[in-house]
Amino acid sequence: MDHRRHQDIADNQDAGVIAAPPEGAADYWAKLKEEMKAAAPQLGIDKIGVASAAPFAELKQRLIRHRELGYESGFEEPDLDKRTTPELLLPGAQSIIAIAIAYPSKLPNPPKSEPGARRGIMARSAWGEDYHTVLRDRLAKLETWLRERVPEMRAESMVDTGELSDRAVAERAGIGWSAKNCSIISPEFGSWIYLGEMITNLPLPPDKPVTESCGECTKCIDACPTGALVGPGQLNAQRCVSFITQTKDWVPEEFMKKIGNRLYGCDTCQTVCPANRGKNFTHQPELQPDPELAKPLLVPLLTIGNREFKERYGRTSSAWRGKKPIQRNAVIALGTFKDKSAVPHLEGVLLTDPRPVLRGTAAWSLGQIGGEEAEAALRKALQTETDEEAVRYIERALERLAEPEGAAPETEKTSSLQ
Repeated sequence: MDHRRHQDIADNQDAGVIAAPPEGAADYWAKLKEEMKAAAPQLGIDKIGVASAAPFAELKQRLIRHRELGYESGFEEPDLDKRTTPELLLPGAQSIIAIAIAYPSKLPNPPKSEPGARRGIMARSAWGEDYHTVLRDRLAKLETWLRERVPEMRAESMVDTGELSDRAVAERAGIGWSAKNCSIISPEFGSWIYLGEMITNLPLPPDKPVTESCGECTKCIDACPTGALVGPGQLNAQRCVSFITQTKDWVPEEFMKKIGNRLYGCDTCQTVCPANRGKNFTHQPELQPDPELAKPLLVPLLTIGNREFKERYGRTSSAWRGKKPIQRNAVIALGTFKDKSAVPHLEGVLLTDPRPVLRGTAAWSLGQIGGEEAEAALRKALQTETDEEAVRYIERALERLAEPEGAAPETEKTSSLQ
């Protein structure tokens, strides 16, 4: 780096802006970007794109409307300005580097789910090591690589839980197109990619957005179990099975069967996508699944202790909400399978679990399975249950058992069991 560059940096330091040498500035940063992309494989990154750090004005308007309609999950950053204005997160921001890492879509030698040994399924985003950890590692390596070349660089990295929209950044950076299922679809990897980004004060030239699109295809919208995809690229998170499986509270009865045997997350809108057909990526060692964790037995989950849960699932993304949502979803799955061998285990939850949500959910499942043993357990619980909502679930389960067989046929599509 010559003396002119040092002077330019000094002149712009207060503004947080990095200036290139006055001669050949554009070539300097363009070359750095190409070298960065060429280094991606050695950094463990599958794709890199660069976006400008200009405000996401159009996104902000969509987010305002999204909030007005009540479609937010509640997990998002509440400040819409922070979500759409990179300058607020890094003064002097000039570019955003987006990264993508591909993950597997197929489970090798999946264990069978069969009567007496029913299994749940984790979404692919919960296979392998927590992707937040993996992407932060990759972003840290990328930042180190850049600092070796531009020591005065400033950066702010984030993955999923950061203020910016990973998908909006990735779309602008040319990682892929924004799909109707609200995923980013990369031409190379489909939507089986994790996204992260780094806001920088480097004036890197931006990439062009991908021009491909979903066309007339609506398979994802048609297949959504709960109708959460209310339009192309529009998601009502309150109805999304992936969101519902991560909540800790009561699951409305209308969604119980829609969850199926999903323990965490939902992949339906991705598995039906033609752009994902035949795509499976196994080259990232940390992201490869343990079949017994990806598709675990349900009954042992009902009584798993905190220590064992942390030991088994603590390194995966499914653990961030603790064991309660996964246990509740396991209870739902057992009811959906209607496996009578699960009745004693569900009775144990109904009568002894200290959490009303688990007790009430167990009542729902026993009402789905039916039989004298299930009915006896429900009537016994009704004599001692003190939580009003749990009582309501018990009473509704008993009402269901009293209905003539076939009196209330299922008219909506239900989730397939895996």
